[in-house]
Amino acid sequence: MKRSSGVLMHVTSLPNDVGIGSLGQEAYDFVDFLVKTKQTYWQVLPLTTTSYGDSPYQSFSAYAGNTHLIDLYTLVDEGYLKSSDIDAVNFGDDPTKIDYGRLFLVRRGVLEEAVSNFKRLGGQDQSEYQSFIKKNQFWLQPFAQYMTVKEGFDNRAWQEWDEAYRYYDAKRVETYCQDHSGRYDYHLVTQFFFDQQWQRLKQYANDHHIQIIGDIPIYVAQDSAEMWISPELFKTDMLGMPTMVAGTPPDNFSATGQYWGNPVYDWPAMAKTRYRWWIERIKHNFYLYDMLRIDHFIGFERYWEIPFGSPDASYGHWAKGPGQHFFQVMKEELGALNIIAEDLGVVNEAVERLRDETGFPGMKVFQFGFNGKTDSIDLPHHYPANSVAYVGTHDNETARGWYEETATQLERDQMSHYLNRHRGEEAAHAMIRGIAASASDLAVYTMQDLLNLGNSARMNTPATIGGNWQWRMTADQYSEGLTERLLDLSETYFRTNPALVHEEQEQATSHITTEAAPSDTATTKTDHLVKKTTEK
Repeated sequence: MKRSSGVLMHVTSLPNDVGIGSLGQEAYDFVDFLVKTKQTYWQVLPLTTTSYGDSPYQSFSAYAGNTHLIDLYTLVDEGYLKSSDIDAVNFGDDPTKIDYGRLFLVRRGVLEEAVSNFKRLGGQDQSEYQSFIKKNQFWLQPFAQYMTVKEGFDNRAWQEWDEAYRYYDAKRVETYCQDHSGRYDYHLVTQFFFDQQWQRLKQYANDHHIQIIGDIPIYVAQDSAEMWISPELFKTDMLGMPTMVAGTPPDNFSATGQYWGNPVYDWPAMAKTRYRWWIERIKHNFYLYDMLRIDHFIGFERYWEIPFGSPDASYGHWAKGPGQHFFQVMKEELGALNIIAEDLGVVNEAVERLRDETGFPGMKVFQFGFNGKTDSIDLPHHYPANSVAYVGTHDNETARGWYEETATQLERDQMSHYLNRHRGEEAAHAMIRGIAASASDLAVYTMQDLLNLGNSARMNTPATIGGNWQWRMTADQYSEGLTERLLDLSETYFRTNPALVHEEQEQATSHITTEAAPSDTATTKTDHLVKKTTEK
């Protein structure tokens, strides 16, 4: 990495009037905001489907895109919906929070109408659709099968289905999906919609010199296509049920640890295939993103496994991960990759050694640096260049929330003194300035901290269910002051995107105004959002 910066803002948090952020106009506007402030990166959370608890880290599939993110207005432009199909729906009453329960009920009918029209109209998109299915069949067919059968059993997890379908039988499932072809096709077509919209948005970002940082959860959910179809990948019993599940030991977040419940991998079995399942997964993620944050990196060195059904995570123990062998095979198969190691949690020398051997940058969280009196490796003067600095992540309090609700007076005083915080400067802005000034090659700011929001805007509180993943910004929170402040950080601490600076200099010397037509190599929002429909 070169010295740079970016913003962590999940797609769901973007502002619009349909209840949840999407891959539509609001996403392109956000890219434009990053361009104006000379950022290099947009970091998102996992884009996969969400299940119980609405967490993007608990998905029905390690691959399938979250259909809540499909922009409905783009489907109008493409001729698959009418504006009245959208206007008639109440997607939520609070523009600052996502009502997932309501979205689950109201979006399905709208998307079913779009799928029906897509199948009826035909045209050029049909050939692209068939190509998409062929290219992605290895994960798309199992996902569509899983969801088709799952919906036939009132959306219950596979462990609660009738025995005939509880254990995967290819022929039986294929017959079932043929008998319920409308439901099966719905999942295929909506994944095509998602893929088209995401790839257009990514191309727009890349054309404007913004790179996307994605996020890959280390584990899959119990309630997932992978667990249903490939139980041999995990530690399971003769019936395919997990014998061990994932979590974390007791820590500052929870006195009993975190009981995630995800099945843990049978790493020796995976090693026999040269980690083929993981290689395909990572390869697909680099089709989606330019850089990839691997969640819970420490799990590749050692991981906390808990006997399935234990009362809490404190009953678990440490188990050995695949270590350096996994990353050696990955490099042999895929080459050098732009990966960020989420090395937070119980980090020992072995984890640090594994991170350093891979060469991946680790993460530094400024909030962890203050105890009111002593030095800490989480303070910026200790950050190595090969690292990514955050004030806090999606799992932490906002900077303002930490300062006002959690930090002691000693910790507040230490933070203010450490940063030479001037009178009137918000604590959140001072802490952002601290990581911007650090030696870390990359500084990433959460949108909540840039907006100086309290804990009501917190994205996730670990070890809790309910009330998470809901925060949304509103369009009026974009302001000239916000843009100027972020641009000033980029310029003051030498984190400006060099490609954007070069482009700006070229425009100045060529007397090209900002109103001039885009170059042949650049693309506009309209190029990506509105498709030609002459075939229809």
